[in-house]
Amino acid sequence: MARPLGLGLALALLLAMSATVLPLASSADDYARCEGAVKGWADSVGEGDNGGDKLNLKDLLFFLHIPRTGGRTYFHCFLKKLYTNAQECPRSYDKLRFDPSHPDCTLVVSHDDYSLTSKLPRERTSVVTILRNPVDRVFSTYEFSVEVAARFLVHPNLTSAKTMTSRVLTKSRAVSTLDIWPWKYLVPWMREDLFARRDARGNDSVPSSKKINAYDVEDMVMPLHQYINDPVAHEIIHNGATFQITGLTNNSYFNGAHEVRHCVRKHPDLGRFVLQVAKNRLDRMLYVGLTEDHEESARLFAHMVGAQVLSQSGALKLDVQEDQPSGTDSHSSMLDPEDEETNEHME
Repeated sequence: MARPLGLGLALALLLAMSATVLPLASSADDYARCEGAVKGWADSVGEGDNGGDKLNLKDLLFFLHIPRTGGRTYFHCFLKKLYTNAQECPRSYDKLRFDPSHPDCTLVVSHDDYSLTSKLPRERTSVVTILRNPVDRVFSTYEFSVEVAARFLVHPNLTSAKTMTSRVLTKSRAVSTLDIWPWKYLVPWMREDLFARRDARGNDSVPSSKKINAYDVEDMVMPLHQYINDPVAHEIIHNGATFQITGLTNNSYFNGAHEVRHCVRKHPDLGRFVLQVAKNRLDRMLYVGLTEDHEESARLFAHMVGAQVLSQSGALKLDVQEDQPSGTDSHSSMLDPEDEETNEHME
C-alpha cells in the first residue's frame, strides 16, 4: 500500500497534531504535582534495574513483544525451535496463565509491558525486544486495526457481529485477537466505526479511482488523520513503544501508570524522565532488534540469544564471541508469509 506522505513529513504532522490535542498545563501547582509523580516513579524504577551481567542469558527469557515489529517471525522461526513446549510458559497474551513468582518454564512471550518483570524473578530474568520506526508502526497499527475489524463486515450489522463473536469465543478455547492488548481496544473501536460508516453509506457505492488515497476514504473507513488524533490513539498508540518499555501502558501492572502517563501527556517536557528510563532499560536488555534491519537483527539474535539457549540446554557448545555470522542470505527463510506481523512496511 503506497503512502501519501514522506517519512519526515508524516512524523512532523504526527508531532504537530499531538501538540494541538494535548491540553496545556492548567497551573503551576499541577505541574509541580506531576513533576513529583513522574520523577518519583523514575527514581523508584531506576533503583530496581541494576545488577547482573546483561550479556549473559539468565534462567528465564522474557520476550517483550511490541506490536507490529515482526515479533511473530522471531517467535516462530527462532524461539519455537530453541525452546521445547515444556520450557515455554503458557501463552499469556491475554492474561497470566502461570505463577510468575515460581515459573516452571524458561520462556515468556507477551504483549505485556515491562511492568510484568515486577511479577517475575527479576534477578533470574533476561529481557529481549524489537523496536521499529514509530511512524511505520503507526501506519502498520492502523492497517492491522482496519484489516481485523473489516473481517466482521460479513455480518449484516454490528449487533450480529458481536453476538456471533461472543458465541464462537465461548465455545472455543483459543485466545482471540479481541482478547489481546492492544487489539482488544483498537479492533472493537475500528469495527464499530466501520459498521457506522457502512450504515451511513447505505446502498451508495464509493467512487473508484486509480488516484485514491487509501488512508483517506472517509465514506468507507476512518481516515488515518482522524485515527491518530483520537483520544484512543493518544492513550494506546502515541509513544506506545516507549510506554511499553517503561511499563506505563494502560495494560500495566503498576498502579500509578495512569497518573504518570497522564502527567507526561499534559506536560510533555516531563517525558524526558520517561525517555531516560526507556533508554536505561534498553541498554540493560540482553538483545534489542530493529525491524528496519530485519536480517542483521535476526543474525544477531541467533548469536546473542540462540547460541546461549543451545549452550545452556547442552545441545550445542558455542563461543558466541568467536562464532561469526554466515555470509549467506537468509532473508527468504526468515519471513513467514502467513505471519500477521509481516507486511510491506517491514521492508
